[in-house]
Amino acid sequence: MIRRDFIRGIGALSGILLLSEAQSLYANENAKKMRLGFVTYLWGKDWDIDTLIRNLSQVKIYGVELRVDHAHGVSPALTKAKRQEVRKKFADSPVTVVGMGTNQQYDFDEAEKLRLSIEETKAYIHLSHDIGASGVKVKPNQFRKGVPHAKTIEQIGKALNEVAQYGADYGQQIRLEVHGNETQELNNIKAIMDVADHPNATVCWNCNPTDLKGNGLKDNFDLVKLRLGDICHIHELNDTSYPFQELITLFVKNNYPGWFLLECSTNPEDKIKALVEQRKMFEKMITIAKKSNR
Repeated sequence: MIRRDFIRGIGALSGILLLSEAQSLYANENAKKMRLGFVTYLWGKDWDIDTLIRNLSQVKIYGVELRVDHAHGVSPALTKAKRQEVRKKFADSPVTVVGMGTNQQYDFDEAEKLRLSIEETKAYIHLSHDIGASGVKVKPNQFRKGVPHAKTIEQIGKALNEVAQYGADYGQQIRLEVHGNETQELNNIKAIMDVADHPNATVCWNCNPTDLKGNGLKDNFDLVKLRLGDICHIHELNDTSYPFQELITLFVKNNYPGWFLLECSTNPEDKIKALVEQRKMFEKMITIAKKSNR
């Protein structure tokens, strides 16, 4: 009996080790799919489409989220022909247009403003679809004075469900940026996503200082890790005030296969050189994260 139990124990332990190894391999395979991309704010705000594609191809960063009102000129005002032209330029290049980065938000306490933002989001869904992108980034974006937080959370969540359902019909993911005074706190984002239960409503991590509140980064990451979308925003990776290595390691362990989009706020004289430096730092961090996951 003792010998039999011992053999069974060894078998169970072997199974656990094999499962652990398989999970680690799976995570590292997905880490290969974790790609560095770019947000046109602020380093690319003055680049038109041709310049954007040329510069990103040069620095070997092959994805981009187009922010509104920038020199690339991609907006809902584009004609069908112009949209096809943008789509072809990206399709003929190594650069993927990942989506549209909008300022649409759903916290308004005036019904007409809320409805307008929802309808404008739908216009961006059409635009993103037409240019060959895969999603639209939106914002919560704040709690209003005199309005109970619970009411605003429910309102934002319901609005997200509506645009997520609409976007699903066009193959467009809705990405809620972790953004705004108080709404950027991860417990509030989770509460919003508990209401926004449509699977096409997702979270865009944004690397805010509030990510470190309470019990720290991991606990806050765990609140939303199952709702992460195809993109997250990161800032300059040499900024030591934020634990980027820890964050990327958490993403690797979470088997994340999406885009890390550089949303830089400094103003280096040579932005091409700066982008190359950021790419090299990202690649190094991915390597470290994969090793720690073995």
